[in-house]
Amino acid sequence: MFPELARDDVYRLETRRLWLRWPRAADAPRLSELAGEWEVARMTATLPHPYRVGDAETFIKTSREDAARGEALRFVLTDKGFPRTLLGAIGVETGDGGPQLGYWLGRPFWGNGYASEAAAAMTDAFFLITGESQLGATVVAENAASRSVLESLGFVLVENLDSGPGRLAGNPTLRFALRRRDWQAQSDAACGFVRAPIEP
Repeated sequence: MFPELARDDVYRLETRRLWLRWPRAADAPRLSELAGEWEVARMTATLPHPYRVGDAETFIKTSREDAARGEALRFVLTDKGFPRTLLGAIGVETGDGGPQLGYWLGRPFWGNGYASEAAAAMTDAFFLITGESQLGATVVAENAASRSVLESLGFVLVENLDSGPGRLAGNPTLRFALRRRDWQAQSDAACGFVRAPIEP
């Protein structure tokens, strides 16, 4: 899915306030601390709880291995002003129905717009460097903040589920999707471009 460009460990994304970069071995203790809070883990399908340093080390290792095969792209979020300060993680990987966007933030950083900023950068990178036609995302229905992030990026609700994957089993879950042509139309509008109609 991801080309050689994204498999190089110097590849990273920059936003107004953030760096999105490869996870490193030194990140494991902080990842464990942030992801170890139940209020963070419970909104995700796959974060182990408790989230030990060993879990973080596994995340770092598998992120590198999956990236080397072009199967996933996972980054940690850091503050540009304090680059050693981790805020959370974000990634795109193959899931049900194709590529899926996923992310989480440590509780101290909620409510500051970091998730929207990081998700926008990751979504743009996904469509710019891959040939995929659609990016999906799944959120637990009660997670209004995550739903707002997706809707602000143009993701549309495509399915209401009575139960989600992993930890979300038994919980009402929402599946969202953003098509390439809709992402392109938004990008063109933001840049003031006028293009010929996009073929379906």
